[in-house]
Amino acid sequence: MLKKKKILSLIMTTVLLMGTLAGCGGASKETASSSAGGDKTITIWSHMDTASEFPKLQEVADKWAKEKGVKVNVVDDKGKIQDYIQAAGSSQAPDIMVGIAHDNLGTFQKAGLLAEVPSGFLDESKYNNKGLIDAVTIGGKQYGVPYAGETVALYVNKDKVKEVPKTFEDVVTKAKEPGIGLVFSINNFYYDLGFLTGQGGYIFKNTNGTVDPSDIGLGNDGAIKGFQFLQDLVIKDKLIAADTTDDIARSRFMSGDAAFFISGAWDAPAAKSANVNYEIVPMPTLGGKPVTTALGVQTAFVAEKSPNKDLAWDCMKYIKDNIEPIIIESGRIPATKAGVESDAFKKNKDMVAFGEQSKVAVPMPNIPEIQNIWAPGGNLMLSMSDGTNDPKTTGTELVKQIKEGIAQSK
Repeated sequence: MLKKKKILSLIMTTVLLMGTLAGCGGASKETASSSAGGDKTITIWSHMDTASEFPKLQEVADKWAKEKGVKVNVVDDKGKIQDYIQAAGSSQAPDIMVGIAHDNLGTFQKAGLLAEVPSGFLDESKYNNKGLIDAVTIGGKQYGVPYAGETVALYVNKDKVKEVPKTFEDVVTKAKEPGIGLVFSINNFYYDLGFLTGQGGYIFKNTNGTVDPSDIGLGNDGAIKGFQFLQDLVIKDKLIAADTTDDIARSRFMSGDAAFFISGAWDAPAAKSANVNYEIVPMPTLGGKPVTTALGVQTAFVAEKSPNKDLAWDCMKYIKDNIEPIIIESGRIPATKAGVESDAFKKNKDMVAFGEQSKVAVPMPNIPEIQNIWAPGGNLMLSMSDGTNDPKTTGTELVKQIKEGIAQSK
């Protein structure tokens, strides 16, 4: 949730960011062309990974600038989201931002900082999941360009499990066997969402790109079914301790104490380092339905205050058309069908599994109200896991607390 800062602090932050724009500390690079049009400069702020992605984004921008005969200034920006909001509201706003999680777009759009995507710029048929387009759609209009996604899937210790179950019912049965086990951070609401939305629950109602924060589906019958499954893992099946954290879950899988582990690509390097003979697979079904895990989407956008929007969108198209080799190499899921079907992507078996799971994943709502679900979600999951609340009470109370949080944040 965005926190208010003192005015002086915001002014100082903005000054520092403007200094970054000027290239302080080697954080930016300006490529100039002596050909016609060289007096124009497009400024790009990047939140992509500094080591593996930023230099390659710089190369792509340089090639575009050379072709167009303009200047491009690419900045490795590490400011916080609220810092960008302050800077972007000034005349010194960057033309393009690359590497922003889609659930920040609603805050930016509400502040009037996002330029609407030109008609026809995004071809929905080319994307891996309609949700990727939904992720950049606010009020029925598109305000960003999706280029990568992330979600969670199921890690399996192949030394302990020879045949991966196709359903979570079978996962639970197998996990009860001696020495097998299932683990994940059950009170982290991000990991829980797929079990709720897969059964018919939803965070906020989304109708053709218009999200209604007053219509919350985390207490409906489908969500309660998901809550019941999660509570059973702790109380009935006794597979997961009520106080299991990310660190505990990770440690149990890496040590071989649990053979099934739900997590994202961020834990694959640790599994390799621990010499776990693992395989990552898409989430098995639950109740005959897909487990529609939460989808995070990396996006890029053009600033509403850009003085050169046409040129900025031309640069954006070039970035969009050339960004997938960068993200494939750095271990992200490409947004397009062509990207996930490419030979380069298929070389990484771990990411192929996440790519398959992303096809049924549901993007987190991109409106500011999304920030009101995490704290009550985690707290109420803990109360349900330890048996204080039943699933129905959990859903009812969660909806109530989210609505209260939204009202207080207005």
